[in-house]
Amino acid sequence: MSSSNAFSTQGAAVARRTPIPPPSALPAVVSRHRKELGTLGVTVPFFAYTACFLLAPTLIVVFGAFSSADGGFTLANFRRLAEPNTLAAFGTSVLVSVLSALIGSMVGALASYALVIGSRPNGLARRLIGAISSVLAQFGGVMLAFAFIATLGINGVGTMLLQQLFGLTVNPNWLSSMPGLVTIYSYFQIPLMIIIFLPAVDSMLPQWREAAESLGGDTWQYWTRVAGPILAPRFVSSFLLLFANAFSAYATAAALFSQRSILVPLMIQGAMRNEMDVNQQGFAQVLAFAMVVVVALAMLLSHAVERRAGRWQ
Repeated sequence: MSSSNAFSTQGAAVARRTPIPPPSALPAVVSRHRKELGTLGVTVPFFAYTACFLLAPTLIVVFGAFSSADGGFTLANFRRLAEPNTLAAFGTSVLVSVLSALIGSMVGALASYALVIGSRPNGLARRLIGAISSVLAQFGGVMLAFAFIATLGINGVGTMLLQQLFGLTVNPNWLSSMPGLVTIYSYFQIPLMIIIFLPAVDSMLPQWREAAESLGGDTWQYWTRVAGPILAPRFVSSFLLLFANAFSAYATAAALFSQRSILVPLMIQGAMRNEMDVNQQGFAQVLAFAMVVVVALAMLLSHAVERRAGRWQ
């Protein structure tokens, strides 16, 4: 048999083994390919955006933290993390984040519970408060700082009203103090807690309370043995998210503390603006790297708690 006959015989055998879709199946095949192309068209821009604005800056910070002024490898930048000013800035940032997250999580959780028991799931109040919370959770930065300065500043509207109506004098430095900063941060922490904690409270079935009461349990036993253990993981996860949100906040504090570096983001700003010491750029990237580590640990712990809460979803 010649080689051409052999190849033709093999080709015929392959053609017999390869299934050819019937004409009726072609629309399904085309639809599947279109769906795959649509999914690819959505995921590719997302991953490209993530790589450009999340992964690339993180890698720049990581490599810059271990680089010297001449581009070589060094660990000298990390030694400055043990300086008193740096430790004080980290301590203040952690304290402000914890306090604002604690206030935001507690007030937001109570507001979520009151919203669930006081309104219908698709009622006007639920939609209105949800929309307002979505806006206020993003109302930060210079706008929020200006709003508080215009209200409780030295010549603010609230300050003048308190002085004229009740004879009360507001400390002019209150907004630049620890209680003032925690109060301002809580302004956007509470709405964020309502957004992320409301679905957890809304998922509590009324049958669980009825079952507890039918077994002789009172309100305290219901919250400590039924509702509390179910909501606790989500509450802790939300608290960690609020902590990370406050720890990484910059613009609001920068508008209030223009000349003081009491927080880590403000210390990074001061190091980046320093043009006299070339090593300040590496120190700024070390501070940013330390912030990335703190936020990453908080998010990993939040994810672990979320996995525990997912068993009740």
